[in-house]
Amino acid sequence: MGQNFRHIEILQIARSDGRVLVEDLAGRFSVSLQTIRRDLTELCDSGALARVYGGAMLPSGVANIGYEDRRQLAAEAKTRIAAACAADIPNGASVFLNIGTTTEAVARALLGHRDLLVVTNNINVANILGPSGVAEIVVAGGSLRPSDGGLVGDATSDFIRQFKLDYAVIGASALDHEGDLMDFDFREVRVTQTILTSARQKFLVADAGKFARKAPVRITGLASLDCFFTDAAPPISVGRLCATERTQVVVA
Repeated sequence: MGQNFRHIEILQIARSDGRVLVEDLAGRFSVSLQTIRRDLTELCDSGALARVYGGAMLPSGVANIGYEDRRQLAAEAKTRIAAACAADIPNGASVFLNIGTTTEAVARALLGHRDLLVVTNNINVANILGPSGVAEIVVAGGSLRPSDGGLVGDATSDFIRQFKLDYAVIGASALDHEGDLMDFDFREVRVTQTILTSARQKFLVADAGKFARKAPVRITGLASLDCFFTDAAPPISVGRLCATERTQVVVA
């Protein structure tokens, strides 16, 4: 019975934080590391979690986690990341915000700004910023993806090509240890790539849990970005790449 209760709570923590660590769980439940490893093995064998170094996380691969579940993943980390990113965007700036729960957090962090121009293919971003009056909102056309309020497709890319804005703030579903940003929908990726070519400064907002996830479609490499806002130091290989390519890393 106790084991079943642990499994339920472990899954709740994974949904909230994006991942679980063996040592943290052992302390939380006052059990041995071996007991927690056995719990995680059983949860991974059932498909509920996927093993990563030092712990486990929600599984991913060729299909993304549901959008409402993603909103709960690493929610506190996303808030910190968003605040750090928003602090680097001045009043009066023009900004792209793409699809994603972390870019939605950036939209909320921008509510204290004024005189912004925000272009987005994310209906949720428009709904967050629109009523506030802090920004003129331009919503890109295209095919609406009901699952997350994203606008994607060639029409969206064509619309965005009209602009040259100060900042692009993008998210990604996964980051690999070679410094590549990955996502699931090739239509969304094409739009994100267009956003990046249409901005003077390029920012990535992504929590460190994205390094434990996988996705099949490449967006770009960290080397092509100006700044990476995250919540923990990236893997050593990625940190070296960012230093070599002069991509600033901001740990919130």
